Amino acid sequence: MDRNTVIGLTLIGALLVVFTYMSQPSEKEVKAAKEKEQKELAQQAKKDADSLEKANKDKPVLIAKKDKEGKQIKDEKGRLVFINQKTKQDTAIAPRVKVPSNVIAKGEIIRLESEKLIVDFSTKGGVVSAVQLKEYESYMNFAKNDGKITPLYLFKDGDQKNQLIFNVDGKKYATGNKAFEVVTKSKHKVVFRHDVADGSIEYTYTLKGGYDLGYTIAFKDLSGKVLPNSVLLDWQMEMLRSERLLSEQRKVSTICYESADGKLDWNSEVADAYEVAETDMKWVAYKQSYFSSILDADNGFKKNGTKFTSVNYKEGSDQYFTHIRKYHSKLNLGLQSVKDGQVSFSWYFGPNDYNTLASYNNDYDDILNLGWGVFRWINLYAVQPVFEFFMSFGMNAGIAILLLTIILKLVLMPVQWKMFVSSAKMKILKPQIDEINGKYPNKEDAMKKQMDMMALYRASGASPLAGCVPMLFQMPILLAVFRFFPATFTLRQRGFLWAEDLSSFDSIWDFGTYIPLYGNHISLFTLLMAVTTLAYTHLNSSNMTQQQQPGMPNMKIIMYMFPIMMIFFFNNYSSGLSYYYFISTLMTIILMFVIKKFFVDEEKLKAKMAEAQTNSANKKGGAAPKKKSSFMQRLDDLQRQQQEQAKNKAKKK
Repeated sequence: MDRNTVIGLTLIGALLVVFTYMSQPSEKEVKAAKEKEQKELAQQAKKDADSLEKANKDKPVLIAKKDKEGKQIKDEKGRLVFINQKTKQDTAIAPRVKVPSNVIAKGEIIRLESEKLIVDFSTKGGVVSAVQLKEYESYMNFAKNDGKITPLYLFKDGDQKNQLIFNVDGKKYATGNKAFEVVTKSKHKVVFRHDVADGSIEYTYTLKGGYDLGYTIAFKDLSGKVLPNSVLLDWQMEMLRSERLLSEQRKVSTICYESADGKLDWNSEVADAYEVAETDMKWVAYKQSYFSSILDADNGFKKNGTKFTSVNYKEGSDQYFTHIRKYHSKLNLGLQSVKDGQVSFSWYFGPNDYNTLASYNNDYDDILNLGWGVFRWINLYAVQPVFEFFMSFGMNAGIAILLLTIILKLVLMPVQWKMFVSSAKMKILKPQIDEINGKYPNKEDAMKKQMDMMALYRASGASPLAGCVPMLFQMPILLAVFRFFPATFTLRQRGFLWAEDLSSFDSIWDFGTYIPLYGNHISLFTLLMAVTTLAYTHLNSSNMTQQQQPGMPNMKIIMYMFPIMMIFFFNNYSSGLSYYYFISTLMTIILMFVIKKFFVDEEKLKAKMAEAQTNSANKKGGAAPKKKSSFMQRLDDLQRQQQEQAKNKAKKK
């Protein structure tokens, strides 16, 4: 770029700056424009409000007029009688006549009750408006300790909507706010009907016993008005908070769905999520930490138009502290006919208890996060059966965890033995290892140092990996129980010692102020777990050799930092999990002392290793050298290559 070009571009830029400045409106003009805009917005808002008020004046609120038996009253002509809430007068509408579109449906609550469920239905939309579980209660009611069970609400009126969405003569139609009439009602069954176009839709709800609600949708005489494959079930729910710590409850709450080929999938448990079905679906579950709502279709849901959305509440919203998440699904019913067709479902409203869910033989238990692969197998076929066996005797959950820990420790006793013997051998060799480390302080001698270390281990019969390999057998169990205790329904609202609920955190001091990354309370089981882990780390650190090399972290410091980090990580976790880790680590320490005192004589072991080293030295001096392993041979080759490279560099200098 030459000088003239630079000057030209500079002048153009200057002109643009001057033009921009000159064309800016004055402060007075900006203020006038802003006032005009606000005035126009205010006028439009008033206009919209007047229009809405005028529209609502023309919308009567009709409520079904019923007799003492709860049946809707009919006049002498057989027409259904409604009460106009505005005029307080009766209005009669023929049963087969479509309710005028200017009617605002105000729901009347119809209740059905079984031994486990209380289900409320609303004539507004014919929806399931509320569900209570009679055997369980929320943490807030549990904490009152009033000696009675206040049924737990999964959701209340206004939190749930199961509506149909379809097109009638090319226009979208949704049933969620439409008026439904009660056709029949018995102790465990209610039938709703809504007239639309020249036909009707009927909802039939039946309490089947247990936690199940039957749900059937029947279509009549809607051919030519509604396309069967366009009918979607729009299922929305906002589940109520039920546990002590809402933030932890939200972490495991999501939408789960199983495809027709048996594959389970789910939305994100943390972030807002939107998923579109790629295959036909069998069932959909709205899951939270300890309870779920599962909708299972007899003929499944077709993939076209089926989608799943889960959304978190924004901080500051009305439901931020009372509800968990927003669940929303649009499900293609796969209808074949709307002339005389129907679809049937089974609704599960109940606990996330493994045995209860597994009893359906429909893979409902897959929604429980018990880990994946081998970790899930360990929980299902080892940890859970043993734990439930102890609980079947009616014992306290804390005692059951203690006995479970003892059983697991006895099973792992051979592994513990192997680890201790390896640790004792490394402790005996520590002076010699330190001597080798001092002999080769330079980085260039790393290969020589490694060769001497390997020779020492081979001669003494010790190995640093001998203690690591047994640890690998214990890790699957440690990781499995990390999933088991927070997920097992059995621990919910079971107390032990100072912990009132082993499924949630225990607290010995609620100090109110929230500390980032820690919380607003002190969990004693977490502190005990951290202390025992720190003690175990200290006992093992004396056997650990730290090869201080440039750029390498000090492993001892990292090991000591881990128990401290656990205080922050586990403070809000299930106290049952912290209690298990505390007991498990404490038993490990006790076993170490028992093995050391009664089963392993370190002096005899030291003498045996010294004898092995002497025999190895004698063999080197007299008999033919033992053939090296392929690994040792590769180490020798690498050492020779390094030595040759060092000589070549020295010659060049």
